[in-house]
Amino acid sequence: MGRRQRSNYDGVAVAVPVTVPYQRYSTEGAHFFLGKAVRALVEASGIAKDDIDGLCLSSFSLAPDTAVGVTQHLGLSPRWLDHVPTGGASGVMCLRRAARAVQCGDADVVACVAADTNHVDSFRQTLGAFSNFARDATYPYGSGGPNSIFAMITAHYMRQFGARREDFGRICVAQRQNALGNPNAMFKKALTLDEYMAARPISDPLHLFDCVMPCAGAEAFLVMTAERARDLGLPYATVRGSIERHNAFADDPIMVRGGWARDRDDLYAQAGVQPKDIDFIQTYDDYPVIVMMHFEDLGFCDKGEGPAFVQSHTLTHDGSFPNNTSGGQLSAGQAGAAGGFLGMTETLRQLTGQAGPRTVPDAQLGLVAGFGMVTYDRCLCTGAVILGRQE
Repeated sequence: MGRRQRSNYDGVAVAVPVTVPYQRYSTEGAHFFLGKAVRALVEASGIAKDDIDGLCLSSFSLAPDTAVGVTQHLGLSPRWLDHVPTGGASGVMCLRRAARAVQCGDADVVACVAADTNHVDSFRQTLGAFSNFARDATYPYGSGGPNSIFAMITAHYMRQFGARREDFGRICVAQRQNALGNPNAMFKKALTLDEYMAARPISDPLHLFDCVMPCAGAEAFLVMTAERARDLGLPYATVRGSIERHNAFADDPIMVRGGWARDRDDLYAQAGVQPKDIDFIQTYDDYPVIVMMHFEDLGFCDKGEGPAFVQSHTLTHDGSFPNNTSGGQLSAGQAGAAGGFLGMTETLRQLTGQAGPRTVPDAQLGLVAGFGMVTYDRCLCTGAVILGRQE
């Protein structure tokens, strides 16, 4: 029996991108940043808090609470609730679930919110409890955390496809250039390729600027019907197509590709477009090798051609193939699970005239990709959505 055809996302609006400014460290809990994000959604939209009848959350530092505990903390009473613990893929996946809830009438207005705090204990606890699989595989050897895992993935990719550190550096330098137009970015100073190459080593072959800066903060947006958004006078983006996949290519000894490769044809068919029609992309950039995998597995170039693709494009908001126009996590910062929402809020700003000096000229279509939940030698969750400018 063949797979049923997916219903489209007609009539769904994604609006009101919100960022709670990042802080390097904070003694506040995740609830604080979630609350600030919901308050900002209410203030920016003009929608009463009581009219938010759906809530979709992602957070690593919320435990022992879950999404339902947040409803009590913030005085919400939604009739639809979800908690999506997929980290870097959570923005796409929250949108997908919220869109279907709105389409079928289970909720009228869904707040999608991701937030985390960052202090010494919270970061250590997150790493220690992130994955039993990864902990059991690495801790006996004195290793732990994502840097060593992605060093292995990066080194394997370099050996297999001939990528050089300079190729990854081009990604980081371009994203820093984009970040200079983002008032919420943690990094305010331009980065040169020479500075990238000379940075101190972290876990060979990774150096300092290959790694994100953990911080505290939140990202959020609203999902509702297009009719409701128009009535409220809110600029919005439309959902042209979306996909998600978990535990793809499990037989690969070490990850060299993500689940997008299995579903990208479906993604573009839903939207009625081809990769060449995409005006900009927001990749999940926990490490630059993963950005390169996005380019390949989403069909912008063939597998192994990522280095040449990076060499032939500027990747800046005002150049060829704009990528991570906010600066991405590598230059804006990684506020835990909010990093999985960063591409979504940035794309909404691009498509609704709120991106300021980093605006991609005449952009009509943006692709947001999600990627998350690293275990020993791979990440398990991938997703992507194509958003279009309001018609």
